[in-house]
Amino acid sequence: MATRIALSLACGDYDINEGLISGAVRPQGVDLTVITASSPQRHFRMNRNAEFDASEFSLGSYIMAHARGDWPVIAIPAFPHRRFRHGYIFVNAASGIRSPKDLAGRRVGIRTWQTTAGLVARGILQDDHGVDLRSITWVAQDEEDIPLQPGRGFRMERAPLGREVTEMLVAGDLDGLIYPELPDQVRRGDPRVVRLFPDPKAAEIDHVTRTGFFPLMHTVVIRRALVEANPWLPRELLTAFRASKDQAFERMRDPRKVSLAWFAEAMAEQRRVLGDDPWAYDFARNRAGLAMMIRWSHEQGMIARQFEPEELFDPSVLVEPPHYV
Repeated sequence: MATRIALSLACGDYDINEGLISGAVRPQGVDLTVITASSPQRHFRMNRNAEFDASEFSLGSYIMAHARGDWPVIAIPAFPHRRFRHGYIFVNAASGIRSPKDLAGRRVGIRTWQTTAGLVARGILQDDHGVDLRSITWVAQDEEDIPLQPGRGFRMERAPLGREVTEMLVAGDLDGLIYPELPDQVRRGDPRVVRLFPDPKAAEIDHVTRTGFFPLMHTVVIRRALVEANPWLPRELLTAFRASKDQAFERMRDPRKVSLAWFAEAMAEQRRVLGDDPWAYDFARNRAGLAMMIRWSHEQGMIARQFEPEELFDPSVLVEPPHYV
């Protein structure tokens, strides 16, 4: 590592990224500039304008771009954002939908087809509940980040200009909704919108206990040209992401650092259900989940070919060094 390189990194403003954001953690050989930006704006800026040297990025969109072979980036197995998705499937309370199979033949809103939250939620509805995704009319709010027409019998529409799918659900123009975040109507307790799974936490614990899958939402991508010029860069950046994450969880051991009354109990429950390191930043412990997401991407018409998860990452970070457990 004879010279230092300048590197811009865009990521979310999360506790596990704080070490990188604050400068307490720095990858060796790198003068790092961190830009905190939220998704989906961060993903759009990286995909459409290539604004950053490295970026936290939508895993669903990255799988798509990689399969097409037309995006000059490569990933490292850091996954700064994970989220269970049963609690982000909503229905209109007057729709008569009481179970996942009741979605058949209905109109369901999404932000976009390739949004990772939607990819995962649809995969779970199909695998666990036998929902025929082709029987549903899918109404997308936004333009796809990466141009996409799923085909294969999927029925797709765009929401009318000026309307949002969250409002369409409340109005009864949609029967259901899969959304990346909690809609404002849910936050306000609007009785016209209810969750498909009345006890989403119980459903999520059941799913992860059976499958071992804690849904992966984002990964981290780096420009290929930078990696080719600096082959050591992927491992150094991965090491820094790990150090930032470990630093955050060490900080959480002190109950004074988090202003929640039962935070210690919540941490203990997470450890009991998800294990000691549910945010594992390595390839081996995430391979099965990645393979499932690639399969779902193929089944949902996002990619034309299935491939091995190893393809997604720079080869230098697929095998763990002896010092990392």
